[in-house]
Amino acid sequence: MTPESAEHLAKAREYLVKARALLDVVHFADEAGRAAYLAGFHAAEALISERTGRVAHTHDGVNSQFNLLTRGDGRVDTELRAFLGRAYNLKAIADYETGPGSVVTPERVEAALSTAIRFVDVVTELLNDTDALPS
Repeated sequence: MTPESAEHLAKAREYLVKARALLDVVHFADEAGRAAYLAGFHAAEALISERTGRVAHTHDGVNSQFNLLTRGDGRVDTELRAFLGRAYNLKAIADYETGPGSVVTPERVEAALSTAIRFVDVVTELLNDTDALPS
């Protein structure tokens, strides 16, 4: 694994820890949702970096590159393929929304965090799959 990919994967794991603490200790569901999204974002960046030697810096770029790189891989199911798009909404609420629509429930974040953990685990598996590396 390249140093860049390892750094992104380490950042993803840091965000998983932050999300759990923000939800369980501080009870900031919106920030926990944002952290869950960022865990997935950095895990996807790790895979993109490893497979292409480049990074995508925007949500749309990461989301589309991740889906292109994992197309047809049975380890990346429909829920994981949709995760970045769905979890981005949690980040957007934390970053931009105000008023009654700006509330993120702990249950919604718990579901997102559960998927984020699985997302990071699957990306780790993909990164460790030397048969899938470009030649």
